[in-house]
Amino acid sequence: MPELPMQVADQEIRGPVTIYEVGPRDGLQNESALVPVEVKEELVRRLLAAGLPIVEATSFVHPRWVPQLADAEELVARLGDLGRACPVLVPNERGLDRALELGCRHVAIFGSATETFAQKNLNRSMDEQFAMFEPVVRRARDAGVDVRAYVSMCFGDPWEGAVLIDQVVSVGRRLFDLGASQLSLGDTIGVATAGHVGSLVDAFAEAGMPRGDLALHFHDTYGQALSNVQAGLRAGVTTYDASAGGLGGCPYAKSATGNLATEDLVWFLTGLGLEHGVDLTALVETSTWLAGHLGRPSPSAVVRAMSG
Repeated sequence: MPELPMQVADQEIRGPVTIYEVGPRDGLQNESALVPVEVKEELVRRLLAAGLPIVEATSFVHPRWVPQLADAEELVARLGDLGRACPVLVPNERGLDRALELGCRHVAIFGSATETFAQKNLNRSMDEQFAMFEPVVRRARDAGVDVRAYVSMCFGDPWEGAVLIDQVVSVGRRLFDLGASQLSLGDTIGVATAGHVGSLVDAFAEAGMPRGDLALHFHDTYGQALSNVQAGLRAGVTTYDASAGGLGGCPYAKSATGNLATEDLVWFLTGLGLEHGVDLTALVETSTWLAGHLGRPSPSAVVRAMSG
């Protein structure tokens, strides 16, 4: 694919754009019917084979909270070195212990920009979450493990409503400054709009956060995810989270609908002439195959168009 510049606002995005695939973790964690570990293993392998550079494989959360991911150790072990190279979510030090025992080289923590969601998701106050994450990040870095930090509820919270930009920047900077290499800003309930996206990214930049260290994570509740990606590109962000087939929501935020579909993002980026390295045909085939295992069609518009 030719590398064409995308001239937007005062930024010129020449690519490549990095797609951070979260389907096997964030997509499947919301499925009520348990997916066999063999299917999860094949899903990760197929996504990597389709050219996705990063595939978040699972989470070392306690099985009581997310039964779907109770097979995390078995999945990573079955994947071998591929699994050890895939990022995994670790909610606390015990989760980190499990990841380190398996030799995982990339982990992620998941914080909250709001008090209510911190209490519901982490059983901690918004301030207490930093004390919980500090030893996780420190020990991971001491072991030579890369750390990504997610901050959820960046654009709106189902209990608290609108979330102040300054509040998001404060929480995000504190999480990142623990020692993370990247900060992913999550539109957990899908209420972001293009103007809000640009304002939030600019606010982080004004607070000294390099735009290249930011990622954006959109849900498509109001059909705005791709518009928000374009706003993010205009603001200079080149890493986007997405889920194959548009799977996922949030088990602790019932109003959240599916993640931005990876196929829709790939189609969109291709149309802008931005390099992403993903084989769309192979990706659509994978999501169609997975939909068969889940017993329902994919919500991705591109998957429906290309497989119908």
